[in-house]
Amino acid sequence: MIWEIAQIEVKPGMEAEFEAGVKKATPVFQRAKGCKGMELQKSHEKPQRYRLIVTWETIENHMVDFRNSPDFQEWRKLVGHCFAAPPEVEHTRQVVKGF
Repeated sequence: MIWEIAQIEVKPGMEAEFEAGVKKATPVFQRAKGCKGMELQKSHEKPQRYRLIVTWETIENHMVDFRNSPDFQEWRKLVGHCFAAPPEVEHTRQVVKGF
């Protein structure tokens, strides 16, 4: 399993619109090849900073299958106008699990 973690800075005053756009995009992720789930987290200290966490079977499911699909364009239509800067994206894998 691979976790895509995207740190997203949203333009001031667009937080509610961004959150609504992510909620609306849930089906886009549900139907994406290899996508196992997604969640959006918001920073308490920096209210315009979010982390989108998407679980994928493989990196290729994200970087090739999803990024080259019409659904990626749909995702960007729903939320891209809210971005203050391009999202910072990285992929992680679990190496230790607690309780």
